Amino acid sequence: MSSPWSSPRDVPPEASRLLIERAHEELLAGNLEDQRLQHVRPLVRDSWLRSWKQRVEAEASAEFELAHDELEAYRRAHPLAPMMDLVRGLLLPGSAEDSGVIVAVGDHTGRLLWVEGDRRVQLLTGDMGFVAGADWAEGTVGTAAPGTAIELDQSVQIHGAEHYNRLVQPWSCTAAPVHDPETRRILGVIDVTGGSEAATPQARMLVDATARAIESELLVARLRARSEAPSPPRTRRPAVTTSAQLHVLGRDRARLELIAEHSERVIELSARHAEILLLLAVHRHGLSAAELSELVYGEGASADTLRPELVRLRKALERDAPELVPQSRPYRLTTRVETDAHSVLSLLGRGAYRVALSAYHGPVLPDSVAPGVEEYRESVRAALREALLAEASVDVLLDYAEIPRAPRILRCCVCAWRCCRRARRSVRRW
Repeated sequence: MSSPWSSPRDVPPEASRLLIERAHEELLAGNLEDQRLQHVRPLVRDSWLRSWKQRVEAEASAEFELAHDELEAYRRAHPLAPMMDLVRGLLLPGSAEDSGVIVAVGDHTGRLLWVEGDRRVQLLTGDMGFVAGADWAEGTVGTAAPGTAIELDQSVQIHGAEHYNRLVQPWSCTAAPVHDPETRRILGVIDVTGGSEAATPQARMLVDATARAIESELLVARLRARSEAPSPPRTRRPAVTTSAQLHVLGRDRARLELIAEHSERVIELSARHAEILLLLAVHRHGLSAAELSELVYGEGASADTLRPELVRLRKALERDAPELVPQSRPYRLTTRVETDAHSVLSLLGRGAYRVALSAYHGPVLPDSVAPGVEEYRESVRAALREALLAEASVDVLLDYAEIPRAPRILRCCVCAWRCCRRARRSVRRW
């Protein structure tokens, strides 16, 4: 595979570079009102000012806090460690040794953990301390893509003379933060450093796409681990629930997962209780007794049929999760309960189609005939179908065609496509 890094089309004119260099010198001299500073990009100018106020040295060397063994142990335990093959595949395909760029992955503070790529560039940038274990936070080395991307929590490009540190000014770089896919806190940063080709629009798209791909893979891995892990032991000790998730995809007996500050509890619900709790989670504004009865039992059902089930559900929840006991008039949940079906819809809304498909373990409570559940089941299935058919890549559609109840026309199209591909391969061999 050829390198994704091509020669830049637009190189800043020499005059612009000289103007930025002079503005930088004026800032270091404390001349903050110098007009040349107005010609510097606001993002860079603001970063310069932060660096100057923190008294960062203009030729400061990166700092090292971890010994070799400590760095190795820290890297092995870091959540981005399993993602390194993905980073290499996306940013350093083909011959990385002569790609002209190096790729660095750092932690949430800006400490570099891995630096790989073109060996010549590694040798040259190593002289300024751009190596694994070095601290490249903005408060340490000034304006540079890794630290500034973390500081601003967004992807950043720094061109040559825009670096605060004079030692770094021969280089250009692009960096993007990587977030925890659930909490959205910053886990680390990805940086590409090299010549002008490392700070082109194409470079930014590649680095941004890599960061998003890592976040998606992290989420898939977590969802897979949760689905495969044995249920934790039940506990009857009361605890304040910080989050609650109802697992209903591909399950007839829903699984209610309760996360408290120091414990995790799991409740297996009966089929009827699963239907009631799901409907209350979907209709967060609340439902009257008549409305909930019709959604559970069908049109014309009496609220008297529903009440005994609600009493039993309340007793079950009072024992393990009193904060989830439904309130009445209208019937509602005062603690937010998320469902795995909600998670799939959220992923579709964010365009994470492959992750959404991985999280879709089957229809919502597949054996339930409660009208409200049937309606919600079909709405989730339809949202998945329409989003994938309209926007997803061919690879995702191929995976979608394998799940039960995928559109028949799609399965036929996939079969035809595979037959054509096998035929083309046979022709080539012949």
